[in-house]
Amino acid sequence: MQITRSSTLDTQQGPGDWFTGDVHIDPVASPAANSTVAAASVHFAPGARTAWHTHPHGQTIFVTEGFGACQREGGPVELIGPGDRVFFEPGENHWHGAAPNRFMVHTAIQQVDESGSAVTWGRHVSDDEYAAAQAS
Repeated sequence: MQITRSSTLDTQQGPGDWFTGDVHIDPVASPAANSTVAAASVHFAPGARTAWHTHPHGQTIFVTEGFGACQREGGPVELIGPGDRVFFEPGENHWHGAAPNRFMVHTAIQQVDESGSAVTWGRHVSDDEYAAAQAS
């Protein structure tokens, strides 16, 4: 058994290459020994969102607070709120983030691949794409 006290882990600012807006990340689980699972609690300020991205083994997000949206490439925008779970298929290009006037927090769970990578980042979701999402 291993206990990691929350006081020993600092909240990280979401990198500008990966996110638009104010995003903060709290680690939940990191791969160790034979485990390949990684998880984080991701806090999105109103209007903040991920860039388009994929995961080699897919990703589950579980919304714990607030409201937001998600979209897979070529699919409709889906509005999400507390208790909603979204699974993105392996290699599925997608984005997710907060509504323009609401915070959103979700737990993101994914597996790393053989090289230790859990995600491949793409281009930013444009303001026009995001605005269209809010019109849905």
